[in-house]
Amino acid sequence: MTDHPDHLAAAWSDLVATARRTVADGLVVGTSGNVSCRLKDLVLVTPTGVPYDRLGPGDLTAVDLDGQQIIGTLRPTSELPMHLAVYRSTPAAAVVHTHAPNATAVSTLVPQLPPVHYMTAALGGPVRVAPYALYGSDELAAHMLDALRDRTGCLLQNHGTMTYGDSLAEALDRTAQLEWMCRVWLTAQSVPGHTPSLLSDGQLDEAAARLRGYGQRGRGTH
Repeated sequence: MTDHPDHLAAAWSDLVATARRTVADGLVVGTSGNVSCRLKDLVLVTPTGVPYDRLGPGDLTAVDLDGQQIIGTLRPTSELPMHLAVYRSTPAAAVVHTHAPNATAVSTLVPQLPPVHYMTAALGGPVRVAPYALYGSDELAAHMLDALRDRTGCLLQNHGTMTYGDSLAEALDRTAQLEWMCRVWLTAQSVPGHTPSLLSDGQLDEAAARLRGYGQRGRGTH
């Protein structure tokens, strides 16, 4: 075990609270979606097929970066390959995967979410759609990593969203922003006789520079 038990318990409590938020915020239905966070060489992750409101302190589930279960008896999420791929390839401390309805709808329509809002820059640029592959497969994890290149979020075709961050709060916020932008684009492009205006690369670069200084100093970015 790589962390003090109290640290692990606090991280698990935060993870479960985040998972419950995805349900409360309408980003997932039932047991769909999954959440994880990394503590050194340990990955805490939601178990498969268990409603989040039934998870308690004794249900802590953790694996190593090779996917071997280190803590717990509940089987980890079936999407573990995607979570581990993110941790192996990025500095992520937390990952949130959802089946957010507007984002999933957009994933069936376009190869990337058109840049309809400057918050596109907060995810690193226009959000790509990873080609469809069977859930839980290494193929899906590979497609996702390609779509995440230089980004902190992507869409999964006919499936949902994947975002990561320096904390569970940041990963969840990025998911919420992505779902909101998808809803804005779907609404705007549905108006007959009108085409949504899109931001240029230069405008997104300008927004990215401004966003880097956003928020209170010493208190995070939002």
